[in-house]
Amino acid sequence: MVRITENLIRRRAEHNNCEIFSLEEVSLHQQDIEKIEHIDRWCKNLKILYLQNNLIPRIENVHRLKKLEYLNLTLNNIELIENLEGCESLQKLDLTVNFVGKLSSVESLKNNIHLRELFLIGNPCIEFEGYRQYVVATLPQLKYLDGKEIVRSERIKAGQGLEGVRRRIEELEGEYLRKRAGDRLEDQTQEKGESQPEKKKESVSSAKENKPGFDGRWYSDINNTVPVSGNNKENRSGEEPVEKTSSLSSEEQEKEFWEKPCAFTPESRLEAHRHLEKKKNKENG
Repeated sequence: MVRITENLIRRRAEHNNCEIFSLEEVSLHQQDIEKIEHIDRWCKNLKILYLQNNLIPRIENVHRLKKLEYLNLTLNNIELIENLEGCESLQKLDLTVNFVGKLSSVESLKNNIHLRELFLIGNPCIEFEGYRQYVVATLPQLKYLDGKEIVRSERIKAGQGLEGVRRRIEELEGEYLRKRAGDRLEDQTQEKGESQPEKKKESVSSAKENKPGFDGRWYSDINNTVPVSGNNKENRSGEEPVEKTSSLSSEEQEKEFWEKPCAFTPESRLEAHRHLEKKKNKENG
């Protein structure tokens, strides 16, 4: 996992003579970062923060950035809008192509009174019926949503029947979150599946030891069954288990990985990244 270090920020602060305490803008995009950390303590004067195209699952550790005006988190693994209340100067928030499915989390932005632009394009929540009406009515300070201006007539209309829209959003959220829970469970099951064959071997071996008969087998007709001799038994028990090796070439395995059907989730995106990282390390060997 790539960490945000002081050295990394200094390298990105060349335009500021590598000084980070007075830094007002920093770009940490495409760094494979998996956690936002330290920035709010080291760079309290930040006004613009670019963190797009990383692997960040949560918005966190930015509450001390009182001067932050623009936060770009495009192309990450974020599922919830949170922890931005302390960003008092925030004017623009870009969450394009993430995994925000809990639309009601936009309510956490109510106190960001200077927020003018919000981007949620490419998130599951924009598919919810009443999405735009709900956001426009919930955040009256917004001027643009997904790049489209919010005109006065739209704002007035959005406020009408808001309670009904809110109830519908809650229902759709519930459906989505249940589906996400199922996706996570399926991913966990698949991960555990790799170790199941080994466990199955152990259980079969254990069951065999508990069976009656001096060689550990059942005999329905002792006259027609020839038991294994003691020597043969010893030889068999001493045999090394033969591991099943894949007959696929590396190219075929690569093709199989990328063509395998899967849902687009934070987990699948992270899995693809790990796969590429492993391949790169192997090539650099």
